[in-house]
Amino acid sequence: MRQRTLGSFGLKVSAIGFGCMGLSQSYGPIPDKTDAIRLIRAAVERGVTFFDTAERYGPFVNEELVGEALAPFRAQVVIATKFGFDFDPVTRQNRGISSRPEHIRQVVEASLARLGTDVIDLYYQHRVDPAVPIEDVAGAVAGLIKAGKVRHFGMSEAAANTIRRAHAVQPVTAVQSEYSLWWRNPEADVLPLCEELGIGFVPFSPLGKGFLTGAISAATTFDSTDFRNSVPRFTPQARAANQPLVDRLGAIAAGKQATPAQLALAWLLAQKPWIVPIPGTKQLDRLVENIGAAAVALTAADLHEIDAVTSAIAVQGARYSEQMERMTGL
Repeated sequence: MRQRTLGSFGLKVSAIGFGCMGLSQSYGPIPDKTDAIRLIRAAVERGVTFFDTAERYGPFVNEELVGEALAPFRAQVVIATKFGFDFDPVTRQNRGISSRPEHIRQVVEASLARLGTDVIDLYYQHRVDPAVPIEDVAGAVAGLIKAGKVRHFGMSEAAANTIRRAHAVQPVTAVQSEYSLWWRNPEADVLPLCEELGIGFVPFSPLGKGFLTGAISAATTFDSTDFRNSVPRFTPQARAANQPLVDRLGAIAAGKQATPAQLALAWLLAQKPWIVPIPGTKQLDRLVENIGAAAVALTAADLHEIDAVTSAIAVQGARYSEQMERMTGL
């Protein structure tokens, strides 16, 4: 698979990464650990070198899973994880957002141990902590980089001005935020800032939490453990209203001999050479499909047609519940 460079400090990764969250939470039944490890290793064998996890996923168990799966390939891959929440170490209960410098210095050691590595390649602040100046957060990560525990600093779901302030203290290698054909808000100010400052961009939910694959309809029933049951954009009414968008994009994909998912990922890759999406999956066939998006070439005419479709069809429903949206730093 082709490589891309995130940021201005030589962090090279595969053009398509792997978001590992769904292997431990959020998207219905959790797969067997053996199957999850096999899937991650199948991604490596097919050229994926960029794997995304977080202490919050599980919590903790996703980092353990990723660390075990990637142990035989550690020198070949880039592991990104995240800090920014305060979990009770015994009950694992989330006690809220925390990016206090002393907390960051504490939790990095736990993440290193769970991942089975001596250095984290990319360490994101998972969510902005309004109680801690971002300069203090950036300074704490700068200390971890100086100590050799972290290689690169990242931020997730942060506003442009917050990113700029952090970058002035410790250069930000990558920003991770939701971005796809049905959530294009980063285009307003975050992506221009990334281009200005030489920061890479990592879209999460690049397939619209699965909707852009074309495999979900108004009639789809989600497992009781699937968080999409609480997402306004995934009510049956919203799915029915948004179906024309997927249908139109599916027709364009068919013309390119691609799947709707491949079109959605190829569109992201075509936006900027420093954008690296991280689709997640629990299925080998979907993994192979996602990887295939890197070979889908979109012409200027294709991109114009896609933009015309997305401009003509307004997506219905909020991307998160109000409670979840309040946790973002946007």
